[in-house]
Amino acid sequence: MSQSEVAQFRQQIEIELTAMRRGLYGVAAGTARHAFIHARMENIGLCQDQLAHTVGDAEARLLVCELYMRTMEHDEPELVGI
Repeated sequence: MSQSEVAQFRQQIEIELTAMRRGLYGVAAGTARHAFIHARMENIGLCQDQLAHTVGDAEARLLVCELYMRTMEHDEPELVGI
């Protein structure tokens, strides 16, 4: 796997995390919201597994964790000031 493939997996993980974050604060509720977030997490796991084949398990976990923390730290505009 080349560095460009690693970059593609990283980008896909960021896309999934952003969608998951938006799902947490979106208008959907209950089962639909849970299913949406679960699907995003499954996709992230698949990308992490592929990355682990190239960079190793520890590095793949670290990358996903860092991306998760960075993505989830942002304040949602509608929640600021509440």
